[in-house]
Amino acid sequence: MLAHQIAAQCYTIRDFCKTAEDFAVSMKKIKALGYAGVQISGVGPIPPAEIRRICDGEGLAVCATHEGGGNICDSTQAVIDRLAALGCRYTAYPYPHAPTGTLDEIKALAAKLDAAGATMRAAGQVLCYHNHDIEFVKVAGKTVLEWLYDLTDPRNLQGEPDTYWVQRGGGDPVAWCKRLNGRLPLLHMKDLGPRRKADGGLDSSQIMEVGNGNLPWNEIAAAAGVAGCRWYIVEQDTCPGDPFDSLRQSREYLREFVEEA
Repeated sequence: MLAHQIAAQCYTIRDFCKTAEDFAVSMKKIKALGYAGVQISGVGPIPPAEIRRICDGEGLAVCATHEGGGNICDSTQAVIDRLAALGCRYTAYPYPHAPTGTLDEIKALAAKLDAAGATMRAAGQVLCYHNHDIEFVKVAGKTVLEWLYDLTDPRNLQGEPDTYWVQRGGGDPVAWCKRLNGRLPLLHMKDLGPRRKADGGLDSSQIMEVGNGNLPWNEIAAAAGVAGCRWYIVEQDTCPGDPFDSLRQSREYLREFVEEA
């Protein structure tokens, strides 16, 4: 990965992005930590043009967004317009979770994603899919995530695999990066490992800073690079303390994987 491909997910610092003023302060901090871009998610009701202005002022690319699944599937043009205002090409479907009941339900979601992705592709944009662990439930012999990618045109639905959720769901992040070769413009990077609980025991499935858990980052980074990853996005849904410090730790660890442009 190259330094200009490493981004921070704003959902990590969502409590510090409620207003335009707070967002501006936060973007200055993100830039100072060494990130080249941000993914917009979890921010307050800030106009897209203002988000873009603030990010441009800090030299941060708006590399991608997360949009609600209902908006992506049912109000696709509104999503296209929002991305255009942000100067952004990529978005991902993060929620609601994929159905796990019947194959017909999965096929229905896949058809909606395929149609929305085709419309976005015609506008020069790219729809991706962000998995959680629920997509690793098996239905009719394959995981839900396998079905979603198998039932959609790679030109219409690309991948944004989340390393933590893949591992927690029982998958292999390295194998999924390889499986999505040519279909993986975005990668969500978060680690998984044990953390001490309040009662003194260990929670073995905590979200952790990249490098602080047990995922094989050298293999993940290599596989994602071969697959054509364009943005390596650090996200931490929950942090043990200051989320900016967690982002700092992840960014510092990633220095060993950064190649010169």
